[in-house]
Amino acid sequence: MTYPEYHSRFPELGFYGLPGHTRSPRDVLKQVQDAEALGIGNVMISERSDYKEIAAICGACAAVTQNLFISTSGTNQNTRHPVVTASMATTLNRLSEGRFALGLAKGMAQRWKALGVKHPTHEREAEMVGLLRRMWKGETIRGYDGALGQYAQLGLPPYVNEDIPIVYVGFGPKSVTHAGGLYDGVHLHTFMTDQALKNAVEQFHSGAGAAGRRPGKVWSVFATACDVTEETYLKYIVARLGTYLQIPGYGDMLVQINGWAADDLARFRAHPSVTGVGGLIDSVATTAQLAEIAKVIPQAWRPAAVGNAALCARRWLDQIEAGADGIIIHASTPEEFAPVLAEYAKIRPHARFEGQTNNPGRFA
Repeated sequence: MTYPEYHSRFPELGFYGLPGHTRSPRDVLKQVQDAEALGIGNVMISERSDYKEIAAICGACAAVTQNLFISTSGTNQNTRHPVVTASMATTLNRLSEGRFALGLAKGMAQRWKALGVKHPTHEREAEMVGLLRRMWKGETIRGYDGALGQYAQLGLPPYVNEDIPIVYVGFGPKSVTHAGGLYDGVHLHTFMTDQALKNAVEQFHSGAGAAGRRPGKVWSVFATACDVTEETYLKYIVARLGTYLQIPGYGDMLVQINGWAADDLARFRAHPSVTGVGGLIDSVATTAQLAEIAKVIPQAWRPAAVGNAALCARRWLDQIEAGADGIIIHASTPEEFAPVLAEYAKIRPHARFEGQTNNPGRFA
C-alpha cells in the first residue's frame, strides 16, 4: 500500500502523549489535536498496565488527527504473539493512512520473570523485527524454530502489504549499538546529559555502519517545564526522574550512561523519603513527599528544559547541536510547551530540516 508523505512545520519535534501516569486516557485526544495545530510532527505513546493500553490509545489518536505520525514508544516484543503484534501494526497503519511507527522496547528482566515470559535478548529482538517485516509483506513463515520459540505457521494474509518503520526505544550502549544495525530509528531516554546523547548518537551510527545500513533518526527525549509552579516542577521533573531511579537495573543504567555516582543512587534508594512512598513515585507520591524526595536527587541529575520560554528553547536546540535528529518533548502538554515552540522557531536551524517528513524512523 502506498501512502502520502506527511509534512508539518516542525517534523523534528514530537511529544509524549499522556506523559507518565494517567487515569484519564481521553486527555490524549485534545493533546494530539493541539500538537497537530502547532505543527508538531509526531506523538509517542508509552504503555502501562492500568489505563494506557497502547493499541487502543494509538487508534484513538489516529481517529482524531490527519497529519501527525503516531508511534508506540514503546511496547514490548514479548507481551504479544508475533502475529498479534504484526496485525496490531498493520491495522494502526491502515487506520492512520500510513502514519504509524512501531516502537519496541526490551523492558525489565524482573517484570518478564513475574509474567513468565522470555526476556528479549538481542537474538530474539533481531528475529522478531525480521519476522514482522516479512509478515507485513504478506509472507507466511512455516515451521519456524528459532530464538522466539517454535511456531508451525506465522503470517498475515497474502494481500497484506505495509511498510512500517520500526523504532528502538532504549538507551543502554550495547542495545543502542545493536539497534543501529536493525531498526529504522532510535528513541532514547529522558534525563540523558548532552554528553550521553552524543555518545548514543555515535553508538547508533556505529551499529548502522557495521551492518551496512544508513542510520535512521536519533530522538532525544527531553523533559520540559516552562514557567511552571513549584508543585508542577516536582510532578514533571522530580516525580518522573525519581521513578526511573527507583527501578532496579533501569535506574542503574541511567546513572551509568550519564557518569553519575552509583553511591548517590544507593543513598537515594535507601532514603526514608523514597522507601516510605509505597509504590512508584509518579503514581502515588504526594506533593509533600515529592518535596522531600527532591532533596536527595542531585541538581546535576536533572538535565531538562526548565525556566522561561527562551531558556527552554535554547535547551531544545542544545539537543540538536549534540547530534539528535529530533526531540520528543516530555512532561509538558502541547498547550504548555506552545510558548517554548514560539521561541524555538526564532532560533531553529530551518535549513537542516528542509524537506523532512514526519516519519520518526526514516529521513526523506
